Amino acid sequence: MNLKHVVGMMALVGLSGLAQADTFANGGFESGSTSGWTTGGGYRGGSLNSAITPGDFLAGGALNSDNGGRGAVIDKNYVDPNVGALIGSTVLDGSYSYRAEDTTNGGFGTVISQQVKNYTDSDIYFGWKAVLENGGHSQDESAVMVLTLTDNTTGQLVLSRTYNAGNGGGGVDSRFQTYGDYFYTSAWQLERLSIDQSLSGHDFTLSLLAADCQPTGHTGYAYIDGFGAYVPPVPEPETYAMMLAGLGMMGWVARRKKSAKV
Repeated sequence: MNLKHVVGMMALVGLSGLAQADTFANGGFESGSTSGWTTGGGYRGGSLNSAITPGDFLAGGALNSDNGGRGAVIDKNYVDPNVGALIGSTVLDGSYSYRAEDTTNGGFGTVISQQVKNYTDSDIYFGWKAVLENGGHSQDESAVMVLTLTDNTTGQLVLSRTYNAGNGGGGVDSRFQTYGDYFYTSAWQLERLSIDQSLSGHDFTLSLLAADCQPTGHTGYAYIDGFGAYVPPVPEPETYAMMLAGLGMMGWVARRKKSAKV
């Protein structure tokens, strides 16, 4: 994992009461669409991870060639086609989430981004899950997920995080598990981006990029949900039970429960 804090940030209690903050429009995708968001995409086959940013795939960017149509808003009945029920619920809260990039290879990347103006809340919260296929490549060539937060008021990059499927697992952290050639997160990763008091009232852009590997033969995508100023609820265990039932695996659950009573 690559983690760069370009501008110092700290938790601030009580700031949200000072002014009415703009917040993320359609932050949970409950409109069933990407209304309020900007999406884009393009081919990254000729570009290493170290050379690409989310902005490259948005309109006007060097790699932009489409509107991000390989990404999709998905509902709570959606089952991941590569790791299945191992990833758990693909929706953090409500009925919908967004999947950045498609679930097959091809060398493409997809970005979803939103700008909030006059942001005076003390935190930005959201959740994500990722599936990154290991193709035996170096970290710079592998399927990748990039998250950035930019302060548009000052032009500074506040936060940048990168996870990739580099051979050996050096591009992911302990939150990721493996299934075959896939690195994936089985639990929703809840992020809290704490905004320093000196940045209150600034405009911010939060962007997420998910991309296939540079040699084009291995997929990379991410699920995101629950953007806003407050902590999103974690899915209840019943969510996973219902998914297992849909896949004919309730016998496994019953055996686990029976063993627990012994």
